[in-house]
Amino acid sequence: MTTTTCRLTVRYAETDAQGIVHHSNYLVWFEEGRSDFLRQRGLNYTDFEKSGYFIVVAEAQVKYKAPAYYEDEITIETTLDRFKGKVLEFSYRALNQEGRLLAEGRTVHVVIGQDRRPVALPPEMLAKATSGDSR
Repeated sequence: MTTTTCRLTVRYAETDAQGIVHHSNYLVWFEEGRSDFLRQRGLNYTDFEKSGYFIVVAEAQVKYKAPAYYEDEITIETTLDRFKGKVLEFSYRALNQEGRLLAEGRTVHVVIGQDRRPVALPPEMLAKATSGDSR
């Protein structure tokens, strides 16, 4: 499996009244990790959409392990676990600057066409997305 990393710094707006990152932000961070994963392979959501494909979230899961705080430096590790035809599955790990696991999760996506029905991506997009993988 190929894993990419991206880094971010917790913004004040992402914290709650206790100064802890609000749980909803982890899904936003995972999306950033996923977008970065694709960019590192020469793809992005705009490319998919211009070609008539949309990647929709069908399932999301997050397990929270430890809190993150304002101005913490966070690393998001993103792995494409499965990409078969119409379905993509990513897993994520969010770590703080000390390497402590803050949260882990996964998302499952379905590729749909302009008619909003599931469709497989063309082989050239599949090849780019899985570059470096043995799939």
